[in-house]
Amino acid sequence: MERIRPAAVAGSFYPASSERLRKTVETLLAQAQPKTLGGRLRGLIVPHAGYVYSGPVAATGYKTVYSSKFDSSQLRVLLLGPAHYVYFVGAAIVDCDAWQTPLGLVQCAKGLIARALERGDLQNNPNAHAPEHSLEVQLPFVQTVLPNCEIFPILTGECDYRNLARTLAPYLEDIDLIIVSSDLSHYYPYEEAVGRDALAHRAIENFDFALMEERVEACGKTAILTLMQIARDHGWKAKLLDYRNSGDTAGDRFRVVGYGCYAFYEG
Repeated sequence: MERIRPAAVAGSFYPASSERLRKTVETLLAQAQPKTLGGRLRGLIVPHAGYVYSGPVAATGYKTVYSSKFDSSQLRVLLLGPAHYVYFVGAAIVDCDAWQTPLGLVQCAKGLIARALERGDLQNNPNAHAPEHSLEVQLPFVQTVLPNCEIFPILTGECDYRNLARTLAPYLEDIDLIIVSSDLSHYYPYEEAVGRDALAHRAIENFDFALMEERVEACGKTAILTLMQIARDHGWKAKLLDYRNSGDTAGDRFRVVGYGCYAFYEG
């Protein structure tokens, strides 16, 4: 019997009905414009709020993934995002065979998970994964643009991004795409949020680690920094694909949350 990580936020962050969810994702993707990159796509940063808020920005990234023509039947995707509900030190996977959404099952890269547990590189922490939305909200998009791919889902707790990048290095030869899940600034007035989030654009595109660490607000900062470190180690480039906040999508402009989408590619 397969060990399944059940959906935790269906019906809140995205529709619980498979038909409504499929239509929502397809509509968001149809409205998104893919962006042109100067090389092969290797990494992506996308937001993780409710689809009504951040879905259009996430769709820009996933439309770019779709236009990159990956062979999803042989694809392995590393998902990296923050744990919002359970505190722990290090980085964590959950030892299961598949994740469930209303669109069906997403198979895990079981060989990579087994290797990580055997080597002690990552901890098995089902308690952190069980309620978490940051990775789960990516899956309906992944299922739509990369059907049949396998996922290697990792949550970050309190850890140093340099150490995590070193830990993940031996696994990267088996990974085709890294997807980092993070929102940006939270609950500032619209114009202030735009200014604060511009620091994230600058830090990511210029690989300014000090700026990212000291001045950028992002719930997935460790995950972002880890991808930046991996990208710098491999000579990849970074590009802002889309930026909006909740004041642009579905909320008021008095207290907004920022959503950025960034691509990392081989230049």
